[in-house]
Amino acid sequence: MSEVCIIGVGQTPVTRRQAPSAGELGNAAIKRAIENAGVEPKAISALYLGNMTAGLLEHQQQLASLCANACGLTGVEAFTLEASCASGAAALRIGYMAVAGGFHDLVAVCGVERLSHAPRGECTRALAVAADRDETSRFGESFVGLNAALMRRYLLTHDLSPEDLAPFAITAHDNGANNPRALLRKPLDMDGYLSSRMLADPLRLMDAPPICDGAAAVILATARLARTLPARGSPRVWIRASAAASDTLTARNCIAELRLPAAERSSRRAYRQAGLDARDIDLFEAHDAFTVITALSLESSGFAARGQAVRLGKEGALALDGRLPISTMGGLKSRGHPVGATGLYQVVEAVQQLRGTAGKNQVEDARVAMTQNLGGMGATAITHVLEAA
Repeated sequence: MSEVCIIGVGQTPVTRRQAPSAGELGNAAIKRAIENAGVEPKAISALYLGNMTAGLLEHQQQLASLCANACGLTGVEAFTLEASCASGAAALRIGYMAVAGGFHDLVAVCGVERLSHAPRGECTRALAVAADRDETSRFGESFVGLNAALMRRYLLTHDLSPEDLAPFAITAHDNGANNPRALLRKPLDMDGYLSSRMLADPLRLMDAPPICDGAAAVILATARLARTLPARGSPRVWIRASAAASDTLTARNCIAELRLPAAERSSRRAYRQAGLDARDIDLFEAHDAFTVITALSLESSGFAARGQAVRLGKEGALALDGRLPISTMGGLKSRGHPVGATGLYQVVEAVQQLRGTAGKNQVEDARVAMTQNLGGMGATAITHVLEAA
């Protein structure tokens, strides 16, 4: 197994109703990543692309091949990966395995999604295919409804109020305000959280991410190739662990047990692979699609005991100067959640932190970062550990 280095990153601003197509978004992110890596496109031999809804909302499949041709990568191995909201991280995991396994020396990985052009009802139905079909058809549940039920049970079981989850959203917005590529660049306070529109009791607008568009990409290289490239004043960033796990698509178990079993498994596997544990992580890019999911992700990844994640928010432990900064560039809540691109945005932002190029949001002395991307109601969980060295 070869060590795998992230030598280039690229991203587009997260927007609404501005992107002409998913293909053009992907092209822009890939080209920026190639430029950042300082390599020639002809040296890249594979492209793995994560996307969830292009076939449903744009009637366009084969995005990886489409983007490969547009980016000057014609003829390379090119596949599109789908794992609902975890599609971006799934593409990265395949890219990691391709390089670590010795099949390729240099690959491009991209995540892309375009959602905001579609009517809201059509978009809701497209996203709902990530849940159990029988469950959604029988009860007409959307992800908002499912997460409202999850939030309701979490609050009741642990004797909490919605205000206890608010710090997760407030932290994300504080960080996103300084991210020029974030969609929602407005700070949030408790009054703003509590006055936001109720979507499905007890879940409010400020508990949920916005519908949006975006693309992010990375270039992966073997250790041998990475060390031939100039460091350009920043430490190299290595993928120390890439781990995935799955669970049932139904939300019933998640709601009944208040656990994300796939997140538990993938984080444990990642820690074991990296030779680290939760105490060694300097920052965590959580899949903060809903505030209650942030709590369960922190608990499932070993950062808090069950029902205790809210304490981290109240104590300020999750702020940029806390002991476990999360959502450092706004997370899904403020930067935005362009579904299939989210896992790659998380990784690009973690690389910025480890390179020391995160600007006003720089986490001091960041050396080890963890990202976790979830699909559906936790049916897929993909965890990556990155290290600057």
